[in-house]
Amino acid sequence: MKIGAIIQARMSSQRLPGKVLCEVNGKPILQYLLERLESCKDLDLIVVATSRDETDVSIEEFCKGYGIECYRGPLLNVAGRFKEILERDKLDIFVRVSGDSPLLDPCLIEYGMDIILNGNFDIVTNVLQRTYPIGQSVEIIRTDTYCTAYELMQGKEELEHVTKYFYKNRDEYKICNFESGKDYGGIRLAIDTKEDMNTFKGIVSKMKKPHLEYKLEDILSIYRDQLVKC
Repeated sequence: MKIGAIIQARMSSQRLPGKVLCEVNGKPILQYLLERLESCKDLDLIVVATSRDETDVSIEEFCKGYGIECYRGPLLNVAGRFKEILERDKLDIFVRVSGDSPLLDPCLIEYGMDIILNGNFDIVTNVLQRTYPIGQSVEIIRTDTYCTAYELMQGKEELEHVTKYFYKNRDEYKICNFESGKDYGGIRLAIDTKEDMNTFKGIVSKMKKPHLEYKLEDILSIYRDQLVKC
């Protein structure tokens, strides 16, 4: 059983271009995420999936310097980019991760992985009914399920948003959605705007230990403290 994480990342984000390589405390956003994923015991492989567009050369260069694998595929057909990686690396199960989620708690991936490895599910996710913050999304998919579905994906939305097809056709798949004990779905920990970036910078500035030592509840505690002070 070979399990990998595929991080989709590009420099041409519409609302905050270049965000994945923006540095906070001397470290790119993407590196925060990589360090967190590297602590996941279930992952055999981590791949940064970017595009062949000229704007994404800098992502490839960063990955080479950091020592992580980078795959460059179609710019808009992100689903096709994923399929190429799955076939090349012969993964059995993969975790889809967004490159704008630098504070993703690896414990959520490990929790979801335990469900899919011990249950009869095609997909394990926490976004179908969102109770975790945006930026704490986990989507774990069996490769055979994905590659079969890929042939049925149509239109820009389904090809650009890798898992949209499955949620539109959820009755055809065995999907497990795990939820938080509280509803944090309205909290943003992903980075998509300047405001999100400022939130992230504020959280990191309050960390007195390496960021890897902060689980989701710790991060939310800092987040709430920031709101009170505002």
